Amino acid sequence: MDRNEVVLVGRLSAVPEQRSMPSGDTLTTWKVIVKRRPGPGRSRRPCDIVPCVTFDPEVADALAAIEARTMIEMTGSLRSRIFGPNGAKVWRYEVEAKTVAPVDQTPSEPSPEPPGPSEPAAPRSVSDLAGVP
Repeated sequence: MDRNEVVLVGRLSAVPEQRSMPSGDTLTTWKVIVKRRPGPGRSRRPCDIVPCVTFDPEVADALAAIEARTMIEMTGSLRSRIFGPNGAKVWRYEVEAKTVAPVDQTPSEPSPEPPGPSEPAAPRSVSDLAGVP
């Protein structure tokens, strides 16, 4: 069975932007800054800046209540979109969000060590991440 599920935990880069589409829908866009795991020979820890979108007004409302630079956890699906005239097409990838919530950064207990390269982390189910019973 095909699956397209994305989980991102990172910082909200800035206040999300909204724009009205010709269809009448409202598109909300933002970026999440996700640090990469440290690797051998790296003097600094690089990061990825992931573009995100939603058409869901509930997700947009949740984002509006979150300040820029706040740690968030979100779930969604990776989307590819094609823009431009024939012969000059541009591919763009973004995450279309289903859920967004701030991450509580109050350490209640020591966080476990991340798995090593030979020990991949077991994926969590989307329902677990979304808090669905």
